[in-house]
Amino acid sequence: MNASLAADLVNLATTIAHEVGAVALAGRKRGLREVSTKSTSTDMVTEYDKLTEASIITALRAARPNDSIVAEEGGGHNGDSGVTWFVDPIDGTTNFLYDLPTWTVSLGAHDADGELAAVVFCPPLNETYTATRGGGAFLNGTRIYCNEINNIAHCLIATGFNYSPDNRLIQAARIPKIIANIRDIRRLGSASLDLCFVAVGRYDAYYEEHLFPWDLAAGTLIAKESGCTIGSIDGGDIQSSAILASPPGVFTQIQDLIKNSNS
Repeated sequence: MNASLAADLVNLATTIAHEVGAVALAGRKRGLREVSTKSTSTDMVTEYDKLTEASIITALRAARPNDSIVAEEGGGHNGDSGVTWFVDPIDGTTNFLYDLPTWTVSLGAHDADGELAAVVFCPPLNETYTATRGGGAFLNGTRIYCNEINNIAHCLIATGFNYSPDNRLIQAARIPKIIANIRDIRRLGSASLDLCFVAVGRYDAYYEEHLFPWDLAAGTLIAKESGCTIGSIDGGDIQSSAILASPPGVFTQIQDLIKNSNS
């Protein structure tokens, strides 16, 4: 890995995320004018999702015109540099809509070997999470680590629910079997921030299904670099369809608990 390149990408992404995040935060304080839906009646999109994405793509294209870009709201670019950016302009749009302080601007840069550089900026909390592959994870410049825990009964676990009503019913049916065996469950509504909260020790673990690459591209690297084990809830490598992030000492315990909750 080119550590210098990764550091440059984090610096660039931090600058962009701060600029567009400040615009989105100020706009939310003024009030929203355009709110619509996407995949279902609960899958929201606002004018600031679209504006923020357009601003991010413009800034990335100006700074690194040969990079590829994949973005949630449909924007993108095919480049040949070997670096691909995954952009979630506002991760936690429902939180943004309701003026809850738990939404982020998420930018993750990947190369042929996977996650290379990551920035997750939460404007309402003024928290910037960053990571480079092999270089550690940081919150506002201070190194962060996940919790050290070995007993699943002591775990505070975060999760999320899909926009599809049928998927939600399946996910919700697991909860009684899971919650009886752990400390408690939280539902935040922003996958990137969920992963960052595991990385900084505010949660012990996080699992979710039916996500997309832009939901995870930045947060997974930050969690990994904090010491987390990351993979699928079903076993094997990370999948956007079924992710689990936790300290190593409880990873397989949580996998087994989720698996058993399906029966």
